[in-house]
Amino acid sequence: MYIKDFIIFLSSEKRFSTHTTIAYKNDLLQFFNFLKNNNSINTDIQKISFKIIRNYVAFLLESDIKVSSVNRKISALRSYFKFLVREDYLTINPMLKIIPPKSKKKLPVFVDQESMQSLLNEVSFPKGFTGERDKLIIELFYLTGIRLSELVNIKIKHISFDSYYVKVLGKRNKERIIPLSSKITNEISSYISKFCLNEYLFTNLKKQRVYNKLVYRVVKKYISKISSIDKNSPHILRHTFATHMLNNGADINAIKELLGHANLSATQVYTHNTIDKLKIIYQQAHPRA
Repeated sequence: MYIKDFIIFLSSEKRFSTHTTIAYKNDLLQFFNFLKNNNSINTDIQKISFKIIRNYVAFLLESDIKVSSVNRKISALRSYFKFLVREDYLTINPMLKIIPPKSKKKLPVFVDQESMQSLLNEVSFPKGFTGERDKLIIELFYLTGIRLSELVNIKIKHISFDSYYVKVLGKRNKERIIPLSSKITNEISSYISKFCLNEYLFTNLKKQRVYNKLVYRVVKKYISKISSIDKNSPHILRHTFATHMLNNGADINAIKELLGHANLSATQVYTHNTIDKLKIIYQQAHPRA
């Protein structure tokens, strides 16, 4: 089935993250389990047809799996069969006619500017290492729009204290530079000196790199103090960063680069969040409104 070869290809040539390669592997194993459980369907890759894959997609949709999850599984199969054709294991790609089901796009949820200012200026953070670390986590998410995986992997050497920027490693190991204000740079410098950090910027009390769940808990704890948003995940602050930048006149292409999006379409979803803002401006400024 060449799954092992495919996974090596994803990690070494496509430079997919470990998380993504594991997800793709699981999706492929689920597909082949489906074939095995249906005796009439052959698991020989040479005999896997468009019709078989279409039946699998129908099976997934009938199983009440989210459309977004189905589309991810289709994406995994698409990449897999493309790889097989490229390596001459197959001559015909059975995925070519597969059309992914459409899903309703949810608008990104974000925290309004007033609430964010309240969080950073008025909410009390505990004194000492944990409190200062947690506030810096919130600030850095909001001021840079970085992903959770990017934040937990920031090392002190990735920060330029003279040129005011942080270097992060994004999806598919793509490196990008994000500017920092002099204020937050000075705060970071003070935090590092005060708590004698020497490798990772964010650590636990044992000086070990913070793990994802810890950061989730930090964000949820403090966002819930100023907002009633249900999903208080770190990604909310990424949405908040992008939306506030747009609302304050930033160029969408610049935001795309800051967020590390491969395509502008991924960034354009944030323009929908500015419609209410535009309506208010229109009502206030247009003489016939």
